[in-house]
Amino acid sequence: MNTINRRNFLKTSLMGGVAVTIANPLKGIVSPGKQERLTPAVSLTTGDNRADLAFRALQPFSKQIRQAIGNRRVILKPNNVSTNIPLCATHADTLEGILEFLKSIRKIDNVIIAESAANGPTFDGFSNYGYFRLGDKYPVKFVDLDKEGSEVLYVFDEKDFKPHPVRFSKIILSPDSYIVSVAKMKTHDRTVATLSLKNIVFGAPVKDIGFSFGKDRKEGTRSDKSIVHGSGFKGINYNLYSLAPRLHPHLALIDGFEGMEGNGPSNGTPVDHRVCVASTDWLASDRVAVELMGIDFTMIAYLNYCAQTGQGNADLSKIEVIGEKIADHIKHYRLHDNVEKQLVMQKLE
Repeated sequence: MNTINRRNFLKTSLMGGVAVTIANPLKGIVSPGKQERLTPAVSLTTGDNRADLAFRALQPFSKQIRQAIGNRRVILKPNNVSTNIPLCATHADTLEGILEFLKSIRKIDNVIIAESAANGPTFDGFSNYGYFRLGDKYPVKFVDLDKEGSEVLYVFDEKDFKPHPVRFSKIILSPDSYIVSVAKMKTHDRTVATLSLKNIVFGAPVKDIGFSFGKDRKEGTRSDKSIVHGSGFKGINYNLYSLAPRLHPHLALIDGFEGMEGNGPSNGTPVDHRVCVASTDWLASDRVAVELMGIDFTMIAYLNYCAQTGQGNADLSKIEVIGEKIADHIKHYRLHDNVEKQLVMQKLE
């Protein structure tokens, strides 16, 4: 079959995003004295302090976030793809900046930091990364999603084209939860880049207590995260797209203070970037982050599929960027060594 080039792929994606809507578009911020606009907004901050970057990135959305939270519990979902590699994980200072912001809008009394770490016990990661110290300053609770119940959803596997059951966290799926994706800017070995959506979709599948990689694994235990990978580049991208309507964050904050390039999401090298992105439109935030990383957006299949089906806005010309200018802070992240193999999703086969 014919292949489509990246420019046409992007054009098709954005046209589809305008024409097809399966979810209500998230509204942008409202300036004083102005009527509410449909234009999505993304906040971009820079500086030398992680906590301050996160706090300032969220400030333009204060009223909007406070109203959206209402009486729901706030779930801060960090990225702990590994429990012992600090560069690949959400920094405690970023979480502190968000907690300070929630305190400023009087939504600090029902907040949990929740995760199902990919490679071992969740609380090992929380301890290694200094999360527990936040409990001394804020009334925040810490939750291991593996211990809090699950609901079964089905995913695609490219080897057999059959639906496969996966246990997903009830807390993440609950309508009573306001989900905040506290992600990092990182390259990836299967999806080119991992940002706010992927942080939720792959943190939500749970694993048995006692599961870990290596010799410490308890016999008979398993993790459902591997099933969501779909046995290949096509499977993982399709599953990310298909799960997004149920598992997207309500608020996205992407820490690029120190990003990861090369062989991410855990074995890459640091990028001194010193930026932070936030939005109530998760796709718009991921789109801006991709641009800041100097990555061709059409290379990231699952985000293009989400754009095609109206799950947010990926058209930079229709995204209001608040604060810094994107063009002033672009750094070209080196991609994973296998990136050419990942581009199989750009072919019509």
